[in-house]
Order: sequence, then structure tokens, then C-alpha cells
Amino acid sequence: MINARTNTRTNFRTNDDMTNAMTTKYPSRWTAGFFAIAATVINAAAPVDFLSLNNLQNLSPNQALAQSNNDEQINIRVYQQASPSVVSIRAGSSTGSGVIVSSDGLIITNAHVVRNPQNLRVILSDRREFPAQIVGYASDGLDLAMIKISAPNLTPITFARLNSVQIGQRAFAIGNPFGRFAGTFTTGIVSRIDQDRGFIQTDAAINPGNSGGPLLNSQGELIGINTAIFTGGRGAGSGNIGIGFAINVDRVKLFITEAKEGRIAQTPSQGSGVEGSRRPAMPIPANGSPVTGNISRDSNVLSSDNSFYNIHSFEGRRGQQIEVEMSSQEFIPYLFIINPDQEVLAQTDTTPTNNRTIRLSATLPADGTYLILANTSQEGETGSYTLRASLNGSTATNPNPSPSSGSVIVQYQGVIDPRTASPYQFYGQQGQTVTIDLTSPEFDTVLVLLSPFGSIVDNNDDISESDTNSRLVVTFPTTGIYQIVVSAFDSSEQGRFTLTVR
Repeated sequence: MINARTNTRTNFRTNDDMTNAMTTKYPSRWTAGFFAIAATVINAAAPVDFLSLNNLQNLSPNQALAQSNNDEQINIRVYQQASPSVVSIRAGSSTGSGVIVSSDGLIITNAHVVRNPQNLRVILSDRREFPAQIVGYASDGLDLAMIKISAPNLTPITFARLNSVQIGQRAFAIGNPFGRFAGTFTTGIVSRIDQDRGFIQTDAAINPGNSGGPLLNSQGELIGINTAIFTGGRGAGSGNIGIGFAINVDRVKLFITEAKEGRIAQTPSQGSGVEGSRRPAMPIPANGSPVTGNISRDSNVLSSDNSFYNIHSFEGRRGQQIEVEMSSQEFIPYLFIINPDQEVLAQTDTTPTNNRTIRLSATLPADGTYLILANTSQEGETGSYTLRASLNGSTATNPNPSPSSGSVIVQYQGVIDPRTASPYQFYGQQGQTVTIDLTSPEFDTVLVLLSPFGSIVDNNDDISESDTNSRLVVTFPTTGIYQIVVSAFDSSEQGRFTLTVR
């Protein structure tokens, strides 16, 4: 922001500075979203049973202390009972969690964790490490797989009874979030049960790397297998946002029975690991040839907003540029690109728009199978669409491009209006240095970068005193999905913009 009266520049260096400034610049809709992000960071860092806190207000000091001690003892008991059955899994560049289900070494995890089982390794809670073999995968897009190790003295998990999970009961998660924090324990409640799709919704902090780990009840029994991939919906990062999903124990038990009887697939379904997927991916030629599709009430359902989507897949190599175009005369399209680790690589503009044709481009970070989610913008929308995907470029020689390399990682073109500040997502690797440019011929831009944990990494208003475009040069502190918040300094401003990450 260039202040015409003082010719000074405003920079936000703390979350409080940012919040105070935006409260005066934007209506309550975006401000509420920003506070929701902050509340998520607090919740993920220090999960608390808020129901117990409310009860404490009405208790005497001695009763409150007894209640607090009781909650603490339940947490300790659940962790001590279940943690020996929880493992960390490495499969090539992918990391995740798993659950020991038999003393002879059978382990349940998510299919997307072991989709590419190169150099598959399992690390037990006592830090012993063993090679593992794939037993098989669930069919019909269910995000479950079974692997096996040969190891002595294994402790299998205890299963909860069928149909025993209730909304409102306490829930506990153990896993290896972000592949770096094995044995992490978080708490919450069961918020919702989706009987049709076999999902349990919970507010226990579940992050990438928790995938395949257990969701537990107060007795330390398994009530679900966490599947944290793509549960945030539009504008959400890869970190926990207070909504996580687990595959219900009833479906897990059925899968184990099928596995022991030799009735499971030997290859994973395309699309397993994408939240709400129930239909496999459809291959799309990446040469620009159009394909037509139809989104109906039988399509996959995004649980976070109940919109319908179809999945298309293509093979890509690290460093190639993918450009995707989707058009429809019957609904406003929305696009996601999912990387081989089943994480959101890029998504389209979150600002309300009437565009019937949208485009999305990104640079591929690794070799493998990528997914395109052809989605609708609103709940309940259906109709036909045309989709094109074009690949160009050769394999990159530098996986961590610097600003001078000039290679485009992600580029968005959109329109901002006075009602909202729009967040965009992209995948960043620890130590990678990028330049982020936000340009507009129509308004004074403000650019904010949020980490995978929701905290502010950096921000910029003006490139110079004579240039109201914004630019950040940043080295990523960790690997994950970053968010870029695009906004105008003056809340009355609106117009076209281009956002580029190089």
C-alpha cells in the first residue's frame, strides 16, 4: 500500500498486525475466515476438549480438578494402549501411518500412501524398521490397502464393535503428520457420520502423514482409519482445518475379511485417496484433445461442500507444464490438480464468478499419475462439460527452481471483487526458493503467503513506491500446501489480476 498522505509503506509482520489491518479493509466474511485459520492453528497445536472446559465453569475447584484429571487419565490410557499398534510408513517419497491388525504382521493403511510401493518400509513405535510387501488394495475407490511385515512381538489393535460409533463421542488420532512427527496424539469428537459413504467426520487434528493411522474411541479401540487427503475444500491448505475424515471401522473390517480370503485387488484404484471418491478415474489424453463428461448425482461427492465431481488421470514427468481447460454451459466449473502423493497441487479461482470456461496451469513436481478433478462451483449442480489437458516441456534438471530460473510453477488469472480476499493453493518443498508476483492493471494489490500450518510467512503490498503490484521472494521453511491470499488494499477496488509463482 502506498499511502498518499504520508508516502509510507505498510508491512504486516505479525498475525495481529494483519488481522487489525484487514478488519478495517474487508467485510466480516473474509475476516471471519481469517480468524478461522488462526483458530485452526491453535487447535492443531494444542487440541483441547472444549466440552470439558464448558463443564469446568459450573464445577467447584475440587470437582473441576477431578474432571480435568479424569480427562487426562483417559488420554494417557488411550495412547498407551493403542500407540504400540501404530506404525509409520515410507514408500518412495510418500509417507503415512498404518495400524497393525494381526500379530503375524498384517497392517492396514491408506491406498494412496502405498500407491507406488518403491522401497516400502515400516517403522514400529519402538523404532524398529522392516521392509514390507503389498498384500492388496480395496476396490471401487475405497482408500484402503493391506501390507505385511515379518517381525516378532507385534501388538495388534483392538477393534470397536460394529455400529458402535456415535456422534458426540470422543475421538483420538495417532499418526505421523507431515512424515516428521511419529507418534503424534490429538483429540476431538465425532462430529458427523456419513453412512452412505462410510465416513466418520471428526475435529481431531488430522494432517497429511496421519493418513492410514487409527481413529480411536475412549477405550483405545479402532473406530476408523484416518484419510486426511483433500478434505479442506476450496481455499483450504493441507494442514488441519478442524474437519477430518476416517473410513468407518465397519468398512475396514469388511476389507480385512476380503483380504484374508484373497478377494482384494493387486493394483490401486485411480482416485482412491481423494475424499468422497466412489468412481474410478477416467484417463484423459494430455495432448489438448477435448473429452466430454457429465457430472450427475451419481458422481463423486466432495463432503466438505457436497458438490459433485468426476476424476480424470494423466501421466506426467517432473518439470513438465500442464494446462487444463474446463467449460460448461450448464454450471460454473471448478478444477483441482492432484499430485501423485494425492495432495492438491493447484486449484482454480475461489472468487465468485460467472465464467463458464476456466483454465489452470501448474508445473509437475514429480513423475507419476496426476488427477484432474472436474468439479462444480456449487452444491447440487450437475450437467455436461468439456475438458482439455495439454502437457509441454521436458524433465526439469532443477527440482528447486530459483527466481532467476523463470520456470512457472503455478499461474492463476482471476477477478477480485470487494466482498472477498481469495486464497490460492500450491505445493512447495522445504528449501525451495520462489518468486510470487501479483499484478493488476485495475487495483492496488496486496499479497500474503500462509504456511501449511496457517501462519503468515511473508506479505507485500507494493514492489516499489511507483509500482502498486506485489512481489515476494521466499524460501519455503517446510514441505506442504501453501496458500496465497490475493486482495486489494482498498475494499472498494475490484478487477482482473494475474498471480504467478516461479
